[in-house]
Amino acid sequence: MADQVIIFDTSLRDGEQAPGATMNLQEKTHLAGQLENLGVNVIEAGFPASSGGDFEAVQAIASQIRNCEVAGLCRCRRSDIECAWEALNKAAFPRIHCFLATSPIHMEYKLRKSPEEVLEMIKQGVGFAARFTSNVEFSAEDASRTELDFLVQAVDAAIRAGATTINIPDTVGYAQPEEFAARIRYVLENVPDSDKAVFSVHCHNDLGLAVANTLAALRAGARQAEVTVSGLGERAGNAALEEVVMALKVRKDYYGLETSIHTEQILHTCRALSMLVGQPIPANKAIVGANAFAHESGIHQDGVLKNPETYEIMTPESIGRTKTDLVLGKHSGRAAVKSKLEELGYNLDEEQLVIVVDALKKLADRKEKIYDEDVEALVLEEVYRLPDQYKLEDMSVNCATAGVPPTAAVVMQVRGESRRFASFGAGPVDAVFNTINSIIGASPRLHRYAVNAITRGTDAQGEVTVRLEYNKCTAVGRGSDPDILVASAKAYINALNRLEMKNEV
Repeated sequence: MADQVIIFDTSLRDGEQAPGATMNLQEKTHLAGQLENLGVNVIEAGFPASSGGDFEAVQAIASQIRNCEVAGLCRCRRSDIECAWEALNKAAFPRIHCFLATSPIHMEYKLRKSPEEVLEMIKQGVGFAARFTSNVEFSAEDASRTELDFLVQAVDAAIRAGATTINIPDTVGYAQPEEFAARIRYVLENVPDSDKAVFSVHCHNDLGLAVANTLAALRAGARQAEVTVSGLGERAGNAALEEVVMALKVRKDYYGLETSIHTEQILHTCRALSMLVGQPIPANKAIVGANAFAHESGIHQDGVLKNPETYEIMTPESIGRTKTDLVLGKHSGRAAVKSKLEELGYNLDEEQLVIVVDALKKLADRKEKIYDEDVEALVLEEVYRLPDQYKLEDMSVNCATAGVPPTAAVVMQVRGESRRFASFGAGPVDAVFNTINSIIGASPRLHRYAVNAITRGTDAQGEVTVRLEYNKCTAVGRGSDPDILVASAKAYINALNRLEMKNEV
């Protein structure tokens, strides 16, 4: 067996299905470019037949990415497959990814098909996809709960029809590592033409075992890992790319496997995704959390000072964490800013660069130190934001402790028209949101309000994430600013712009 593991990233498809993780087209194409820089082998860019937005994103990413494969997901239906190919046909290395459920519970209750009908659908669907490209992947949905002999039949049918990659997914996070590894070995040993396809795994984290199951399957003979950045995904998420990759790298003595990932890009990629979807990286997150290389225990500190390997099994630099935090200030020129942006993985045009430079200088007037995270937040806020139907112009908030309710005065643009209003609230943030609602003439329901410090220090930028619901639809907004109330207003207005884009407000 080859010792190279194919890294198939599905952050833009399965990852985006996580509640609140929706990205706009610019954000998706930016993340795709960063995944290419990271060195992933396959980017699953979306499910083209699911929506016009997904189709547009897959098509744009397929046209942009030149150094890795771009995949589009589809059901084993001709219309889905045709749609996927239309979106993918400009890709340098396109892949059609077909799926069909094979477990008894899915066949009976979801598909309402007999096993014989499912086998025929696999043959027809994969065979039709193979007319467009020789790079076809087939996934047996809910494979971990599929009867082994039927799974062998389904895989055999897909390979005979033209599939060159076979995915055995643990769709509902049900499998246990040894059990899952045994399943992979059984299929490899019992499918007659198993040597004609690369075997893949796609594991969910419902029982907290996605990474463990993925690694067990790779050791058993699978050679493609379907993962997402930071484990983003439906329900409890997917196997985390950074955890799988670093486990293979640190324990190469055990697995004997390699990947093409440029691991020094891992931290930046995780930070970029975190800011794009407005979900902070937990401090105790493996590999990339703030505490991953922190040592408070005296015994640990003593050991690390004497030899870092006493308590660190990988170096901070190996995943892109550097000891030099301070990067730019208000006297930095355009060339320095451009150099730093390129170092962080952002290739901006001149107009975008001017926007970031101006925003950075304004921030530097209010903040003593500028960190990489500040720069990334500015780029995502100023360059990759949605077109503004609503825009904050000015605001003032007053609070007191003597029984006077907080008040907020807000000036904002509504479709090009400047409007202003003042209102009360139970607290300063509530007052700001109430005032914005009065200005736009709508009252979305606030489902989530979260605050995170982007960097350390009392002058750190605050990053606020909100999730709004209006007319049974939801949108996530984010905003950053050294003033947490301004950041809150920006996040709320960003969510309104996302709702406006869907004609929900």
